[in-house]
Amino acid sequence: MARLNNSVKKGPVMSAINWNSGKLITLTQGDTATIEGLNSGQVYGFFFYNAAQNDATTIVDVTWSNAHPPQQVPVYGTTANQGLASVLLMSGDDSNTVAASILQGNPGADVQAFVCSVKMPVDTSGINNQPLPANGQPQAFRRFTRYFDVPASHWYDVTIESDVDQFIVVQFTEEMAEVIVVKSVANPKENVFPVGRVEKDKLFSIQPTEDERIQVNLQGDGTQTVWMNADSVQNSQNATITLQSLTARDGRPRQRQDPALPV
Repeated sequence: MARLNNSVKKGPVMSAINWNSGKLITLTQGDTATIEGLNSGQVYGFFFYNAAQNDATTIVDVTWSNAHPPQQVPVYGTTANQGLASVLLMSGDDSNTVAASILQGNPGADVQAFVCSVKMPVDTSGINNQPLPANGQPQAFRRFTRYFDVPASHWYDVTIESDVDQFIVVQFTEEMAEVIVVKSVANPKENVFPVGRVEKDKLFSIQPTEDERIQVNLQGDGTQTVWMNADSVQNSQNATITLQSLTARDGRPRQRQDPALPV
């Protein structure tokens, strides 16, 4: 008598990920990560890197409002984990809950993701999180690096340099995100997706330059500023960021506790 084969072919394991800390996570086929408790009046960046060892683009569906359909964010394919981040920008005024999902129709998907703002991620595991000294000295700006500072109430100069095309940085203040592109050769809007109030009220800007260096004036007001690398490994090898006070007084403000930690 023939033996019955009762085995059932199993599909990918689906995971529901608690993302309240905004930490660096990995999303695969069928996964959904949910973050709750976003603050009103604050702009958040959701960063997605394609980590699959192939050049297939993965779509991440980001649900950010019951009144609007999910935003589809393409995370462009690459090899050896070398691609740029795709960044969704939204305001906590639109929703205090966001979910990022990879649907079942994305076999082989492998996306690294984290949340950045002046206070996120709370859990910085896997993120190089450190203060940016306002001493006019260039600091290495590697991939997954987040710099923060509390500029005093005067002017500063922020200089970002890279010798590789399309180096992208996102500068966050409480209610604004500025996308800075050094050696721009393509439209950065292909990697940046503003939604809701961020798009409607222009709570973001894109500042490209064709040069290897860009200088941005920053007027400090005693609140937090964050700079997040949104670029690839190879583009970040020689990249630097410099913060310099433009006042004769001691421009070094008192450092607050790391904003990515609970206070």
